Amino acid sequence: MLIEAILGNFFVLCYISEQQQYLFFLIVCLYLPQIDKRHQSKDSIFFRDGVRRIDFVLAYVDDLNKEWEKKLERRKEFERNLENAGLKLEREDKKESEDGKICFVKIHATWDVLITYAEVLNIKVPIKENDIPSTVENPLDCMLAPLRLPEKVMHPEPDYFTAPFSRDKQELYLINDESTFFSPSMRNRIVNYILTRCPYGTEEGKKKFGIKRLLNNGTYSAAYPLHDCQYWKKANDPNCESERYTLYMEWARFLRFYKEQPLDLIRKYYGEKIGIYFAWLGFYTEMLFLAAVVGLICFLYGLFTMDENMSSKEICDPAIGGEIIMCPLCDQDCEYWRLNTTCESSQYSHLFDNVATLFFAIFMGIWVTLFLEFWKRRQARLKYEWDLVDFEEEQQQLQLRPEYEAKCTHKKKNPVTQEMEPYLPITSQAVRFCISGTTVLFWVSLIIASMIAVIVYRLAVYAAFASLMENTQTLQPISGLLTPQLATSVTASCLNFVIIMILNFLYERIAIWITDMEIPRTHMEYENRLTMKMFLFQFVNYYSSCFYVAFFKGKFVGYPGAYTYMFNRWRNEECDPAGCLIELTTQLTIVMAGKQIWGNIQEAIVPWICNWWGRRKARNNPENLYSRWEQDHDLQTFGALGLFYEYLEMVIQFGFITLFVASFPLAPLLALMNNILEIRVDSWKLTTQYRRPVAAKAHSIGVWQEILNGMAILSVVTNAFIVAFTSDMIPRLVYYYTASENEDSPMSGYINNSLSVFQISDFPDRNKPKLNPENFVICRYRDYRYPPDHEKKYLHSMQFWHILAAKLAFIIIMEHVVFIVKFFVAWMIPDVPADVKAKIKREKYLTQKILYEYEFEKLKERLCQGGNSSTVSTLRFQPKDFRLFFKSLTEHSRFSKST
Repeated sequence: MLIEAILGNFFVLCYISEQQQYLFFLIVCLYLPQIDKRHQSKDSIFFRDGVRRIDFVLAYVDDLNKEWEKKLERRKEFERNLENAGLKLEREDKKESEDGKICFVKIHATWDVLITYAEVLNIKVPIKENDIPSTVENPLDCMLAPLRLPEKVMHPEPDYFTAPFSRDKQELYLINDESTFFSPSMRNRIVNYILTRCPYGTEEGKKKFGIKRLLNNGTYSAAYPLHDCQYWKKANDPNCESERYTLYMEWARFLRFYKEQPLDLIRKYYGEKIGIYFAWLGFYTEMLFLAAVVGLICFLYGLFTMDENMSSKEICDPAIGGEIIMCPLCDQDCEYWRLNTTCESSQYSHLFDNVATLFFAIFMGIWVTLFLEFWKRRQARLKYEWDLVDFEEEQQQLQLRPEYEAKCTHKKKNPVTQEMEPYLPITSQAVRFCISGTTVLFWVSLIIASMIAVIVYRLAVYAAFASLMENTQTLQPISGLLTPQLATSVTASCLNFVIIMILNFLYERIAIWITDMEIPRTHMEYENRLTMKMFLFQFVNYYSSCFYVAFFKGKFVGYPGAYTYMFNRWRNEECDPAGCLIELTTQLTIVMAGKQIWGNIQEAIVPWICNWWGRRKARNNPENLYSRWEQDHDLQTFGALGLFYEYLEMVIQFGFITLFVASFPLAPLLALMNNILEIRVDSWKLTTQYRRPVAAKAHSIGVWQEILNGMAILSVVTNAFIVAFTSDMIPRLVYYYTASENEDSPMSGYINNSLSVFQISDFPDRNKPKLNPENFVICRYRDYRYPPDHEKKYLHSMQFWHILAAKLAFIIIMEHVVFIVKFFVAWMIPDVPADVKAKIKREKYLTQKILYEYEFEKLKERLCQGGNSSTVSTLRFQPKDFRLFFKSLTEHSRFSKST
């Protein structure tokens, strides 16, 4: 507006003196650049000229501390080398920033830089629009129309045949506009590649390079590519596509939870690595829908048959359960109690411990196989659609890490390239691995120690709860529901969850430290090592308490008069008369639900609070002073391990719904509801709360695929053991077929049959209760042992061995049935769909043909220039020539790459 006022009143210059005119123009010249700059920097992603795109931004605080001169020299050298590499820099003084402290360096990659490194990184670019007909639409697609997104959102750009970029063949590619030929994600990936390898000097006799080191030592405070606009409104610049705004409106809002994900747009904006994560998460959520429906049906079956459960009826019957006197739950301080006091807990136990439990365990074993096999097919389709079929990991993941090159001073000749490259001596590797292994072993031992501490807590408070609930009249109204076993399980589960969170917080930092200390050679090796350490730790951390309840609690109790003690002090826990399954369900629910709630708080609320706190001053400034690079600087950093934590969270959840699903059929439903929220939370935070991540390629979910396969196999074993040893199903079946005497009601008498008899006079002083006001003579306990009047007094009865044999037989049969079905299903379902195979072959053929025709035309041109016109006139294109020529061309390219 000031410029308009100046120009509108320019005629005044005609009536003022020459000296005044000179002064007036001097003022205009001083203020015009600043005015224009402020106007341009409102929400721009371009240099001041409005033409060159900002591909990366470096930020630093120019403070005068003791290392100020050292950091200044590093920055000068680093930026000088960036300019020597062909990058263009534009600097923003700290006076121009909203807080007056931060300086910014904007980076633009020129066309020459882009084409040079596109060839180095083997980036595929369009050579021809894809003319392969699309698959025939499914007639049922019209029913899914409400779930669809607009076509321009789902497929933001046409499908092309692509080929690796080559500087010598630029005319082969569809280059309509050099400024838009490489997408912003490709551009920031190229610039990041240069930044990670650019030197900045020599310190302590070692060559130093890489933006990561400069960030670690505080030379720069941040390095990031820019979002293309504000997420809540489109950019004013018509040259900006405003893809961030589209992603927010169509994907990142929770009200769009029922819509499909725009995977192509996600891939275009964030890169293939983030795109493949959201594709996997979406597919996992879709598959969970089937598991959740079946699990809900199994739960409803248990709910509707609660009144028909003969075991709970007998426990609740005053004439049966009310007359059965149970042995004390703890030594000396606990009293004898009647079985019908556990009436309500036995009824609720039937919700999860019924015939449907067996069916659901088998179903989930098959579901896991279907999920993994269908994901392979989905992944293969994405690889084709995203031009990742021929993607070679060494182009990105197998390249040497800059940290490896910097720390390894020894050199040796590569037998393939015949070039000298750094390496880590065997002795150094051995020492580092020993330190790493010892550290991991120590932390796993710490987890086991913490689990033992929780078990000791359970044993210590179990007696207290038992004594309190028996002797306190105020707890009588809820004593039927809140049994000592359940009260102990709930409090111990909450305590265990708190310990899990604390150990997670500490170990994450330890795992990164020891992985850095190992100095992995490549990016893939680094991620794989860190993944295995973190997964091993979290596997033990999250699942150890569930394994204890499922496979150890109540299994080594002993019997009255000969109880088993932990550390010769605390008596081992007993299961509820209705079984331990309800306690495993409680443990699983608290840990799983607590982890999901805590995870969403960490992922959504914490970044939002941090950003709100960081932007509180900027809100008071005019919008045109708060530039795009400053807005993004105030956002949170997603980090190189951002996706690692997302995968880890989902894989741990996958373990909960597969390893222990026989105890809790509603686990898939909880996971489904969490994942519907998770997709929108992850997309919302990535779009609104985090800086734009550097684009990276990935053609699969990596090592997580192998981890999921391993957990799928382990889940069959754990669920078979849960059904056999934790639930009461096998003892009931054995009683039904071998010991039942009532044909009209085969399960009547089961409770009495499952409880052994103990003569109170046989109690040693350590176990004998202090009070026996009703002068009971015998008490009952959960086991299969001979009565006191038998010649094999208190030894295991034959029925115990029959049940044990039935349990082992069930485990073997179930495992073999499920594994046979799993392998058969995996064999029947090909990893790559037939139509995708055909498209891949067709595209390779057409691409090779295009490349051959190009080389053929270039050959004719060279021959014409050489004056061999007669030879040119005889040249004709033949398919067999194409095949032979391409074969030789391929061999030549392989030779060129190897040398």
